[in-house]
Order: sequence, then C-alpha cells, then structure tokens
Amino acid sequence: MSSRPHTGLELAAARQSDYIVALENAPHLATDGVPVMADEVGFAVVGLGMGKHHCRSIISGKGSKLIAICDIDEERLSKGKEDYNCRTYVSFDEMLNDPEIQCVNIATPSGMHSDFGIMAVEAGKHIIVEKPADITPDKIDKLREAGEKAGVKVGCIFQARLDPLNIAIRNAIQSGRLGKLIGIHGHLPWYRKQSYYEGDHGSWKGTWDTDGGGSLMNQGVHTVDLIQWLGGRVEKVNGMFGVFGHDIEAEDQTVALLKFENGALGTIYTTTCCYPGYDQLITIYGTKGSIMKDASKLLNWRIEGDNEDEEEQEMLAKYGPKDKEEGISADPMAVSSDGHTQIVEDMAKAIVDDRDPMIGLDSAKHAVEIITSVFEAGRSGQTISV
Repeated sequence: MSSRPHTGLELAAARQSDYIVALENAPHLATDGVPVMADEVGFAVVGLGMGKHHCRSIISGKGSKLIAICDIDEERLSKGKEDYNCRTYVSFDEMLNDPEIQCVNIATPSGMHSDFGIMAVEAGKHIIVEKPADITPDKIDKLREAGEKAGVKVGCIFQARLDPLNIAIRNAIQSGRLGKLIGIHGHLPWYRKQSYYEGDHGSWKGTWDTDGGGSLMNQGVHTVDLIQWLGGRVEKVNGMFGVFGHDIEAEDQTVALLKFENGALGTIYTTTCCYPGYDQLITIYGTKGSIMKDASKLLNWRIEGDNEDEEEQEMLAKYGPKDKEEGISADPMAVSSDGHTQIVEDMAKAIVDDRDPMIGLDSAKHAVEIITSVFEAGRSGQTISV
C-alpha cells in the first residue's frame, strides 16, 4: 500500500489483503451513545457507497436501529455521521467489538464480500451481504460454511424478488398458467460514463479480481437472479463478452445463451455502453401465455383463457405504466431503498424469531454460478454446464 492514506472503501488500487489490514489497524474515529430499544436489532454498515441505501433502510425499517458505519474514507464517515447520527469507525475490526451491533451489512467491493463477511460472522455477528454475495461460488461457499459454524444468520440483497409484480409473474409461472416455458430473456442496456470506473471509489469496478467482471457481474447480476428465480435453475450456458466503450479490464458488454433445467431456452444481454441507458427488459414466453415487463412496470400480460382481455387490462391497471421516474439505467445511485428495507426488516425478525432470512446464500449463489459459467464459456468457446 502507498504511504498516503486511501480515501475510500471501494478502492481497487489496494489489494484485498492490504485493504483489510488497513481497516483492522486504522484508528477509531468516534463513539457516541446510541441506545437500542429492547425490541430493536442493532445494525452496522461497512462501505458507504451502496451502503448509504442500507443506512436509510435500517433507519426507516421496523425493528432495526443503525448503530454504526465503517469506511476508510473519513469524508464519507463525517457526512454519514451528520446524516445518520450514529457511531463511526475506520477500523472494521474495532467496530466488530461493539456489543450493541448484532448484524453487519456488507457493502464493500464485490470481491471482498466474503472476506468481510467471514470476519463479521467469526465475531458472532449476523450479516446481510449486498449483491453479488461474492464473485465466485467457492468464496460464497466459504462464507456459508463460516456462517454455519458460527451459528449466525446470513442474508443477501436481491430486492427484485420482493417486487409485487415479479411475485405475481412467478406465481403465474409456478401454477402452470403459462403452460410449458419456452423462452426466458433478460435485456439490460445501461450506460455508465468512463468516470464511473475511475477515482478512489470507481477503480475497482470493471476488474476481474475485485468486481468479478463488469456489466454482467455488477449491473447484470440482478437480472440474472431474477430470470432464474422466475424461470428456474439454469443447466448450460454459452457466452461472448468484451470491452466496447470503456477503458476497463473486464467487460462492458456480454451476451449469453442459456438452457434451463425445465428445457426452456433463454438469453441474457448486459452492457454499460448503451447511451443514454434504457430500462431492463424481461420477457417470458410459454405455450399458453407470455409476459413482458421492464424494470418497474408491466408491459404485456397475455394468458390463454376466456377472460384474457379483461385479465390483461386488470394487470396493466395494477402494474402497468405510471408517471415516468428516473431510474438506474443511467444513474447508478438512483436505487429505491424499499426492497433493502424489507430485507433489513426480515433479518431483524429472523434474529428475534431465530429463523432463516428469506434470501440466503444457497439461493443467492446460483446467479454467480451462471455468471462465472458465462465467462468461462466466453473464454473457452465451449458450452459450459452450470
């Protein structure tokens, strides 16, 4: 590491081992009294990039209280203290010694999720891990094993599963209303400026060792998870990827062909080169019906039956286009915290009730298995079994 202090948790210039040592050995900034009510679970957040959404969700959630935040960027910490009125730590190791913290939300760079997660669970803390759970299935397995050994709960962020429209689509598929599934497709034509990949908080993005890829692993992982959650597990993949519009190491455009275990064929397309950026598009085709949606609304719902016109109009009235809203297709920070809040509330309840959280590592792992298999297929030119 350089002699100059690093200025962000999301700093890829420092290797992972150096990065963790820096957090462990850094001084503690401040500790304030943050009383926790008897019916509240104390949370902390490490990483104040995407972690800011976690902070807001913990504060707004029922049964959760934000005790502390951790980052090696003191400017971020100072702003966080002002915004959230909580304790601040530069040292992750010292924060783990805080007895009022029961659960730690891991929002570090993706390839460090299991590293920080293992440290947290070995300190007896429950954890919520931002997507992806990590960038390889092996690292996710190590985190799962550490969590099981420690007897703590491990939850993951895949908030699209909690969207009412996505739940309605999944129910229609699982009840057989679409007949035999023949096609399941995810399209993610997003745009990111070159500056997104630069600076103290951007240089880890689009790298293999810390981001695990680019448009597919970072931005596209939600789309991959959603189509496998809706349509079932993926059996085989083919893929191609490359760098088309940025100065980065990994990829900013990927195309993949998927074969699902149920026999359906599907495709995934992700990019961060598509100016000005458009919404995610999900299309699902069956022998008795088809559904099309974008990131936030239903576009088509047509299922064979006597009342298919009426049903489609009813579904469009409930889930269809509303007033236009700014989305994350062009702005990476335009993320709604509602899904995060539900996951935080569920974890708080899971801790109190001593049950598993609704999205665990085993469930979250398959998206990463698919993505890493797509990259393997692209490198080898072969069909890869997932």
